Amino acid sequence: MGYRTVVMYMEIGCFVVCVSGWILVCSTMPTEIWTWSEVGSIVLTTSNYFSNLWKDCISDSTGVSDCKGIPSMLALNWDIHMCRALIIIAIILSFFGSILVLVGMKCTKIGGSEIANARVTFAGGMNYLIGGMCSMVAFSYYGNKIRAEFQDPHYKAQKFEIGVGVFIGWGGSTLLVVGGLIYSIFAGREGCHSSSKRYPDYRFPDAYTVIPTNKSVVSLARTEITESRKSRNTSESGDSSFSRISSITKTTASNAYV
Repeated sequence: MGYRTVVMYMEIGCFVVCVSGWILVCSTMPTEIWTWSEVGSIVLTTSNYFSNLWKDCISDSTGVSDCKGIPSMLALNWDIHMCRALIIIAIILSFFGSILVLVGMKCTKIGGSEIANARVTFAGGMNYLIGGMCSMVAFSYYGNKIRAEFQDPHYKAQKFEIGVGVFIGWGGSTLLVVGGLIYSIFAGREGCHSSSKRYPDYRFPDAYTVIPTNKSVVSLARTEITESRKSRNTSESGDSSFSRISSITKTTASNAYV
């Protein structure tokens, strides 16, 4: 099994994981039980209070429940608005991440070259990762707030416990973070590594060659003087040998005439 086949199966598995996490995060929005509390008013009748980011509900042991939406948006605390915004951002980013991953995966063959597909997949993985982090922050802050109020002995209002919606949100956020991280590692390695090959290291011309620092200026000057002396001696020896040859030639010619 080649590397490309392994990466293709890995992308399919991560896509299933990320889509499952996105569905779980989306399912927490209509879920009513983010917080719940049980109050026994009468021996045979108990009342259950539960709520989420959008409404408060109450039910009794007979199965009758009634919900009321939060009447004023501006009267809410800033933390509720923050949790709403982070979860909506996570859902939108995960949606666009699914589209980008579908375009860039190796098994779909919708995009262009391998480098372009890897970069598109990397963008989709980053969307998953950022969306998972946003939803994780929202659910963690909301759950920590419920825990702090429940364990605070000076908190006199009705105390609630963490509901099923927060746990589902934690699971979905974990799937998004894990899938987006794997996408980003593999696709980013392929896209960035291939782009670095396109631009090799620039080599300076010989005129701009840097002189090594371990040699001093005096040693370089001595080397140049030595080389010039050697070249001068070579030229002088060549001239003397040439004069000797010419004198021998003249002597031989004069003897021939005699």
